[in-house]
Amino acid sequence: MPCSNAGTTSPSLTAPPALPPLPPEFTTAPLETVPMSCMTAASSGGGGSIKKWLVIGGGVSSALLVLILISLFRWHRRSQSPTKVPRSTIMGASKLKGATKFKYSDLKAATKNFSEKNKLGEGGFGAVYKGTMKNGKVVAVKKLISGNSSNIDDEFESEVTLISNVHHRNLVRLLGCCNKGQERILVYEYMANASLDKFLFGKRKGSLNWKQRYDIILGTARGLNYLHEEFHVSIIHRDIKSENILLDEQLQPKVSDFGLVKLLPEDQSHLTTRFAGTLGYTAPEYALHGQLSEKADIYSYGIVVLEIISGQKSIDSKVIVVDDGEDEYLLRQAWKLYVRGMHLELVDKSLDPNSYDAEEVKKIIGIALMCTQSSAAMRPSMSEVVVLLSGNHLLEHMRPSMPLFIQLTNLRPHRDISASTGSSTTNATISNSIVPTQ
Repeated sequence: MPCSNAGTTSPSLTAPPALPPLPPEFTTAPLETVPMSCMTAASSGGGGSIKKWLVIGGGVSSALLVLILISLFRWHRRSQSPTKVPRSTIMGASKLKGATKFKYSDLKAATKNFSEKNKLGEGGFGAVYKGTMKNGKVVAVKKLISGNSSNIDDEFESEVTLISNVHHRNLVRLLGCCNKGQERILVYEYMANASLDKFLFGKRKGSLNWKQRYDIILGTARGLNYLHEEFHVSIIHRDIKSENILLDEQLQPKVSDFGLVKLLPEDQSHLTTRFAGTLGYTAPEYALHGQLSEKADIYSYGIVVLEIISGQKSIDSKVIVVDDGEDEYLLRQAWKLYVRGMHLELVDKSLDPNSYDAEEVKKIIGIALMCTQSSAAMRPSMSEVVVLLSGNHLLEHMRPSMPLFIQLTNLRPHRDISASTGSSTTNATISNSIVPTQ
């Protein structure tokens, strides 16, 4: 029945604003058109229906919005969940380019079945072989110590991915890897001149001039600084020594074997737990208490610098102390000479005194002693070492502090006076003579 407005006394009503269109799921069937006259004819009852629809529509929209937000929140939490996240993701390796996978058969052929003739050496991490690939490229193939870890593939590939993305001119580049059963093999760029120790203590002893030694000291510092401070995660080497500094055809240094401790199987406890360094190079806090930080590498670096300057091994029994004629290790001898102002007595006798600047040598010896201080906190960072080495900075305001184990330990009176009445006086004289001036 048509609606009419005739004879009514109710106040005239204006039409409400048009409602926004409903979502598609609420418009499956067409709505009937209601004449405007019917809407205006309804007084309070018509207005209540409109308000009811507005409330219902607003409630439905709010509920849908809440459901969408809850769904997005749950999806975000699942994507960010820390559970079962591989170490490669945590360390950023999942975003890095993967290492090249070599075939075992190709490496076997390149090294002539890992023959002794092709063997370059063997250390705590495994044996290294010279290999010539089918394309003629010469590589160094390192067979790591085997283990029985069940997650060998995942952990190995994660760490290799990380290491293979470390690129610096003073770091040996990892080219790729190979897995075969429990065997893990790493393929590196080949270094024609082998390791630094061959030039310091081996058949080529005395062949490095001062310029070459300085370049090796500075280049090694730059390589370590990249590992500690410039790569996207800090890598602590743990085993810096002259054997792990390789030389290319131009005798430029490249640090090798960084990151290898984590690639070893868990059952190799002597390499993966508290101590993974080498006697004579390891920082005391790491060797004695297992306290590992970048400063442990810096201590080892300081020892290597003293070896480069002196041409002597860190624990060479032939090193002679200036005063008492006792056999002694290199660090103690360096301190004895330093506090007497006799720095240059430490320099390798094969070097021509006219080939180096005396003040530069003294400065570098001072830097090495700063690196070997007993307190890790007092040692400089590698970036600070690079600045000191590459600039004209003097160390007058930076005095190294003598380690306690040098002041109090291994200090022995002369063998001829140990039973004499004057032994205590002589011992005091020796002790006082090596206390640095303040």
